[in-house]
Formats: sequence, structure tokens, C-alpha cells
Amino acid sequence: MLGQIIKNLSQARVVCVGDVMLDHFVYGKVTRISPEAPIPILAAERNLSMLGGAGNVVRNLSALGAASFMLGVIGDDSSGRDVLHLMSIESKVEPHLLIDPTRQTTVKTRYIAGQQQILRVDRETPHALAGDLQASILNRVQSALTDFDLLILSDYAKGVLQSGIPAMSLRLIQLAKAHGKKVIVDPKGKDYSIYAGADLLTPNRRELEAACQTSLPDHASIETAARQLMAQQQIAAILVTLGEGGMMLVADHLPARHFPTAARQIFDVSGAGDTVVAALSAALAVDVAWGDACLLANRAAGVVVGKLGTATCSQDELFAACDEAVQASDGTVPFVPRKLHRQKMANLLQIVEKVKDWRKEGKKIGFTNGCFDLLHPGHIDLLEFARSECDCLVVGVNDDASVRRLKGPERPVRSVAARMELLAALAAVDAVVAFAEDTPLALISAILPDILVKGADYAQSQVVGADVVMAAGGRVLLAPLRAGESTSAIIQSMTVKK
Repeated sequence: MLGQIIKNLSQARVVCVGDVMLDHFVYGKVTRISPEAPIPILAAERNLSMLGGAGNVVRNLSALGAASFMLGVIGDDSSGRDVLHLMSIESKVEPHLLIDPTRQTTVKTRYIAGQQQILRVDRETPHALAGDLQASILNRVQSALTDFDLLILSDYAKGVLQSGIPAMSLRLIQLAKAHGKKVIVDPKGKDYSIYAGADLLTPNRRELEAACQTSLPDHASIETAARQLMAQQQIAAILVTLGEGGMMLVADHLPARHFPTAARQIFDVSGAGDTVVAALSAALAVDVAWGDACLLANRAAGVVVGKLGTATCSQDELFAACDEAVQASDGTVPFVPRKLHRQKMANLLQIVEKVKDWRKEGKKIGFTNGCFDLLHPGHIDLLEFARSECDCLVVGVNDDASVRRLKGPERPVRSVAARMELLAALAAVDAVVAFAEDTPLALISAILPDILVKGADYAQSQVVGADVVMAAGGRVLLAPLRAGESTSAIIQSMTVKK
């Protein structure tokens, strides 16, 4: 079943080689046109940097629970150091970034007004790699393939995979085949002979048209072109992404299969192809059938195009995206939907990513916290007050050990998992995350909410994290209390009745 397949993605181990870059976003508002030229003036409000290109592929692998060995090349510059830092905080990525002092790290800077991208500026040095760097890549991949299941080549035509004669991509494919490993390629350019022998290519329609030097207006022409290319280059399958048209799989000895788009709304297609490659590769690495692997990749892409910027799809989001009655490739095995509210339950890394996504959409983040041992009307009042002051509310919950330290050995009454699930089922709550410390200071510092809410039984000076939030430009609010409502009072009344 697809539910079990999604869980199994955590067992995937993937080598990814390609063009790493830094995606930089400048967000702001446009309220007037420049008097100097007929162009909008963007009043910049905030900046955000994240891994792009092949770096976004491994971010997506990590979000899906898969482990990866990332091999790429950066420049000896501040952007390269930013890439190193961002790669180091991805918990399931083993980074191997080679430094080329003759090139600048590729940076794509997107300027966004509201939810509309108005300009992109690229800085790059897309020249071929020197021989010593080529040799280092081959040696490192040779060592890694023993312990990993599959090889991804993420080609953005910045020099890493198209260097040398024969091209680095072709040498890596031959190396992987010698180790009995599958190879998935996200291709670039017109010459697909440099990907000969790969198991699967993932071009979009425009890229396939360029490679075949012909227009491909419909599914029949796409299938014909794909099969011709597969025969010419000994490629087992081609998955063509079609934007709003979904995607189409053409594979040896199988009828072509079309997957309609799974997106409910499309905000931004930046990096969606990376998500497709990551989900597809993670699934194939754990021996999932072609059809089911493509189905999951399609659902994952549907998640990320509903977000702004270079985004990822987590395992929980993929579970939620498969909540409709879908079937496996043989058309007979239904997927049992997971409870939708569970996608709100997150760990620290996941909540930081959620908050990044919300902020890219211009949303105001709220935060409150507590033990929430026995949920009562006073808790509901607090949460609804907090939610009324923000667009997305994150609730921090003390784990069981910290509740015992704060409340005594008889508490909590309910486990942290049960408390989180009850909170996640409330409409006022957008995300729930547990913390092990006595206070949520580290969690607040990681999220930096715009609004921090506690009950009016606290003074503002007593609210943990108030100084951190206000220093970052946020506000602290005290919610009115409902008299006579507390977990301790409920427990006391139950004891008296006994």
C-alpha cells in the first residue's frame, strides 16, 4: 500500500551529484512605479536563502526521510559558505562540497512582491571543471556507491556534469551500472547522449522538445518522441513533467501512463522538478514499482507548487496529499487515508521549515505553549484568542518528562503524543511541536514568532521568550482567562468524588 511505501522512504540511501546553488529570495511590497523608468519599485522587507539546484534535491530527500550523499562544487566565496552552512543543518544529508577557486557559487536571486515574482537575477560561472576536480568526483562516488542504493544526476548545465570527454555524467552512469545501481537523471541541454544508459530521465516538455528538435503538442507526440530517444540512448524510461498538465511516464515494455496534476492551487513552480526527482528516486531506491513511484512524485510536486519559493514536501505532507482514494499501479490496492490532523504534528526541524513556508506566503506567525494535560474550555479560549491575532498558530507542548518536573510524579495524565493529537485536531491550531526543556525558550528562538501569547495570569516580564520576540520586532499578548478552569482543578474534583 502507498502508506507503507511512504514510511519505507526513510530506508532509502541516495547519492546525488550535480550543480549546487543558492536560492536567494527578496520579499517586499510594490506600491508605486519608478519615476526613472516604467518599472515597479520593490520596498524590500526581508531576505531568505536556501539550497537550490541539486541542493534542493537533497533537501527534499531529507524531508521525505531519505538519507543522501551530496557531491557538488562551490566557489571560494560568501555564497559558497552559505551553501556549506545550509547543507550542514540538513540532518540526513552527508555533504561533500568541493571548492573551485576559479568559479563563483551559483546564486539565483528572486524578487517577490506579495506572491508575485517580478524579477530573477542569476550569478554564475558555468565553465567546465578542471581535471583534478573531475577525478575527485569520480573517486568519491566510487567509494559511496558501495553503501548507497541509487545515483541521482541533477544537471543544471553549470559545469559539473557536462565537464570532460566523455562527459562526467556518462562516466558516472557507467560507474553506477558497474555497481548494479539505478541512475535517475534530471537533464539539461539538447544532447542526451551524455545520459546514455540511465534508468530514467525527468525532462519537462520544453526540454524534451529541445532534445528532439520538434514540437510536442499532445500525449501521443510526447510518447513517440520519448520512445525514440529511449531507443537511441538505451534509456529504460522517461518521465515528462507537463506543468499544470501533470506528468507522463513512458517506460520500456509498458503502456504510457498519464498522471493528472495533484495540485489544488499553484503559487510557485520553483524547484518542483527537484521534488519530483527526489520523491521518485527515494521510492525507486526501496524497489517501488514505476507507477507507484511516479504517483508519489506527482503528489509531492502537487504539495510544493502550492507553496512560495524553493520548497520541500515532508513525509506527513505526502501522507496528507494521498488522502483521497488512490490506487496502486495494478489498479486494485486502495490507499487508506491517514488522519489529516496528524500532519500538524511536527518536530523542531519540521516546524522551522513550516514557518519558513508560511513566511514566504506573507503570513503572521503566532506561538503559545503549555502542558495541556487535560484539555478544557480555558485552553480553547487561549488558543482561539491566539489564533485571532495571527495567520498561523504554533503550539509548544511540554513533553512527559518536563511535565513531571514541573507538576510532580503523578503528571501528566495523558502522554505527550495524546496531548499533541488532541491539540492538532483543533481548528485554531496550525502546528504542534513538543519540547523537552522546562521552558520553550529554544523553540521560540528557533521560530521567532510575530506574536507570543500567554494567559493573563502572567505579567509580560514573566513570559519566557518575550525579550527574544520583542527584540526581533514581535509582540507579546496576554490572553484573558476563563475563571475556574484548570487541569489541577479537574484532577482535584475527580479526587474528591472518589
